[in-house]
Amino acid sequence: MMSVDTVPPEPAPPATIRSDSLHRLRRVGHHGLRIVTIAAIVGIALTAMGFFRFTDTIAELKATGTPGEVDAIVALTGGYQRIDQALELLENGVGERLLISGVNPTTTGTALRRATGTKSATFACCVDIGYEALDTIGNANETAGWIRQRGYDRILVVTNNYHMPRSLLELSQASPDVTFIAYPVTHADLKTETWLTDPVALRTLMVEYAKYSLARLRNWSGAKTASGLRADAGVKPPVAAGISYD
Repeated sequence: MMSVDTVPPEPAPPATIRSDSLHRLRRVGHHGLRIVTIAAIVGIALTAMGFFRFTDTIAELKATGTPGEVDAIVALTGGYQRIDQALELLENGVGERLLISGVNPTTTGTALRRATGTKSATFACCVDIGYEALDTIGNANETAGWIRQRGYDRILVVTNNYHMPRSLLELSQASPDVTFIAYPVTHADLKTETWLTDPVALRTLMVEYAKYSLARLRNWSGAKTASGLRADAGVKPPVAAGISYD
């Protein structure tokens, strides 16, 4: 006679097996969803913290009334206000030359001079116009060539305050032995919270923060990128800096 202890268990019905499988899948799914949700929350929090740290850094950037001793000035195009400020500094005796980097090839030196109201003598003697750069990386590489050609060591950088961190990053990457000094042009006061209600300012800062973060990641990883120069991109051949004034 067979003992009760040795009687094999009856197989579970198929419906019970399917129910158990579905239950396990639901548990795995809920666990995975919880992990994804937590990761998303942490990612958003870190991004927000980085963004506000970025804006705080920009807010602290100031254009000193009397910049320290520099060899020359570089203005990165993106608005006449940057060029106006750089030309004013040059005429006030800051640096011996000015490079305006990233000028559209259709814009002549005469057009720039008239738009900024600068003396012809200033443009003729001390302003170089760079037509090669297509973006900020191009600005850095164009500036690097100009610096090597003239043997400069200290450069004053004129660009918008929100553009300054990325500009200094790219410039230092292209010319690691050169000292770059920030001279930011400011459009909005980031020390108040009014910019948070300005959709244009908010969008501009968020886009620039994303570009800056990607630039830092690229430099950290050592990834290669395009030179940002017209010649290398197969765009219309560039005009040599400083030769076109009419």
